[in-house]
Amino acid sequence: MINISFPDGSKKQYEPGVSGLQIALDISEGLARNALCVKVNDKLVDLEEPINNDSTVQIITFKDAEGVELFRHSTAHILAQAVSRLYPEAKNTIGPAVEQGFYYDFDNLEIKEDDLQKIEDEMKKIVKEELKPKRIVLSEAEALNKFKENSYKIEMIKEYATAGDTLTAYEQGEFVDLCRGPHLPNLRMVKAIKLFKVAKAYWKGKAENKQLTRIYGISFPDNKLMKEWVTFQEEAAKRDHRKIGRELKLYSFQEEAPGMPFFHDKGSFIWNKLAEFMSEEMFKRDYEINKTPMILNKSLWLQSGHWDHYKENMYFTKIDSDEENYAVKPMNCPGNILVYKEHLHSYKELPIRAGEFGLVHRHELSGALSGLFRVRCFTQDDAHVFCTREQIKDEINYLIEFVDFIYKTFGFEYKMFLSTKPEKALGFEDLWELAEKSLSEVLEESGKEYIINPGDGAFYGPKIDFQIKDALGRMWQCATIQLDFQMPEKFDLTYEGKDGQKHRPVMLHRAIYGSFERFLGILVEHFAGKFPLWISPNQVKILPIADRHEEFAIEVEKQFKRAGLRSEVDLRSESIKKKVRDAQVEQWNYSLVIGDQEVENKTVNVRARNNEILGSKKIDEFITELKKEISSKIIPVETVKEQNQE
Repeated sequence: MINISFPDGSKKQYEPGVSGLQIALDISEGLARNALCVKVNDKLVDLEEPINNDSTVQIITFKDAEGVELFRHSTAHILAQAVSRLYPEAKNTIGPAVEQGFYYDFDNLEIKEDDLQKIEDEMKKIVKEELKPKRIVLSEAEALNKFKENSYKIEMIKEYATAGDTLTAYEQGEFVDLCRGPHLPNLRMVKAIKLFKVAKAYWKGKAENKQLTRIYGISFPDNKLMKEWVTFQEEAAKRDHRKIGRELKLYSFQEEAPGMPFFHDKGSFIWNKLAEFMSEEMFKRDYEINKTPMILNKSLWLQSGHWDHYKENMYFTKIDSDEENYAVKPMNCPGNILVYKEHLHSYKELPIRAGEFGLVHRHELSGALSGLFRVRCFTQDDAHVFCTREQIKDEINYLIEFVDFIYKTFGFEYKMFLSTKPEKALGFEDLWELAEKSLSEVLEESGKEYIINPGDGAFYGPKIDFQIKDALGRMWQCATIQLDFQMPEKFDLTYEGKDGQKHRPVMLHRAIYGSFERFLGILVEHFAGKFPLWISPNQVKILPIADRHEEFAIEVEKQFKRAGLRSEVDLRSESIKKKVRDAQVEQWNYSLVIGDQEVENKTVNVRARNNEILGSKKIDEFITELKKEISSKIIPVETVKEQNQE
């Protein structure tokens, strides 16, 4: 008999060779019906795989993250099988599960969005065939022979195979694909499928490789989940920051500068308010704010390690008269290091908190660009804290408090992640261990919940990452606190200690918005364009009912502008009903209707964006109310309601 341990701490004994499916049946028929695969000693295997030794076992279902990934990857195989039936000349390459479903890349396949329904219908036919994916073990020679007609699979086989190793493939009906698995026990478990996008992608994501056709899809084990997903997508589409940004005239994207947003007056207002808010809070927390050049010499990037670790994402230029190579900065840290080195520092000066709203450029493939969320130039709300080792914990706690304050101002909940040493890392192992230990101790002592994100640290140090939750429940990576022992070593940074000797400072990199552009895009979708008054570019719309009310309306506008409030008069020859409706569509926080009574009494009739009629108000008193609302940074009532409904 072998001992099987379960996640809840319980144990059972079984005959050697027992499968995950048999164990699931022993627990309950319901669990067996929903079982997708089994985790044996932290390794995912097919349900039918025999277990011969004492093991820790977890039955994986769609409720588990691993189960969702497996489910979607199996559906990607169904997609590839359907394409091979409909387009025999197409060559399948790779088809992973991704955060929002799955995709599969094909060579020699030219299709349009209109063709997706035909492929989706074929996938549903395959599901009805109730095929059972079967694992096949192959030697390198056997694999090369089986996939000899597919150069992409040949390339992968040669990459994956080492001397004496075997490879695996999965067979379902006539279709066979190279894959490590595991897979669904039966394709009938896929109850709902939707293909929703066709795109172009380079093989292995490299522009020098051939461009492939990528098909995106989503799948679920029941139709109810699909309906919920469709409803969610419809709501997300209404909030799409590209759509709202265009409608509200906030920003645009031009062919002449792909991936580089153009901010219009109203978008610039929001951008500047975010910068103003952050600057005020940094001033309260003893930050200096620097500004460093955008183009710096190659030697600096070699010294920092960016040239070796980040070169493929950088832009370069050569100044012929200098006969020197330069790079457009992808990060702000080397520039701020040079500022630190400009003067000798005493331990009494530390910590030095150096902020910068630095414009950086990073090359992204054209297919990856996505509105403000994935761009080629953006401004980071960056800061670098230079401190002693003894100050590390206090400074990290101080930064966590700062992040917490900013996010609460916008009404965001958030999660924290501890991201540890990546595969390609810079510096000494002992410094990495010290850095990771310092961060984990701060998080443990804070009592705040956090999740370990192994291998996702920066190349120069581990970090605490923050993901914020928007009104639709989506998570967005924004803030980061990175602990860096490496850069001070590489740039020979020092300070004079109490003993009069030179000592090495520690460097903390931090951003809270992450980038202004991305954070602004998140705000647009979070508020659905209904911005709080303090960052709203459309604060007060003044609506005269008739021509005889326009002179007073223009004078009211001047009063609001003198008070620093953004206002605009609607002088169109439209009905007041249409003017009010248009002001609501344009997301003006307040509409001020002006008729005979308002002109006579020198008042305005106020209507809020949510259509609540606030009634007649004296102009000076209403201006005072608005200034109070701006200073308090109140979240719109309609946004609070939307969040509570999630």
